[in-house]
Amino acid sequence: MATKSFLAEKRFFDDKNYPRGFGRSGDFTKQEAMLLETHGRAFKAIYEGERAPATEEETAFLETFQKDTAPSTIEQKVWDKYIRRTSKRRVFTLFGSSKQSADESDDDSASDDLDVDDLDEAVGSKD
Repeated sequence: MATKSFLAEKRFFDDKNYPRGFGRSGDFTKQEAMLLETHGRAFKAIYEGERAPATEEETAFLETFQKDTAPSTIEQKVWDKYIRRTSKRRVFTLFGSSKQSADESDDDSASDDLDVDDLDEAVGSKD
């Protein structure tokens, strides 16, 4: 990496997704964590369009994400990894949602909740 590429005045931290730091998360190697901390602000600014690329490396970095091509440099790979780990993912299950609000319930039967007396009988407590 050229010394003039991805310059950032401050370290990059993501307390929301990595409150204990990148290095302690287990998601990144020491080298990747150090790269994110030192250049992450520049990566983010270029990625989000807040800063124009100043070098050929930065231009290639931006084009990688704009054209959705496979990352080739360590900077591109670590930012791609960070983006994949922090983006919202939809989780699909085979069983659907386990929670159902009372308004959505079509069941007109009596409540399935047990009374305290029913629980005592089920457990077989001795009074």
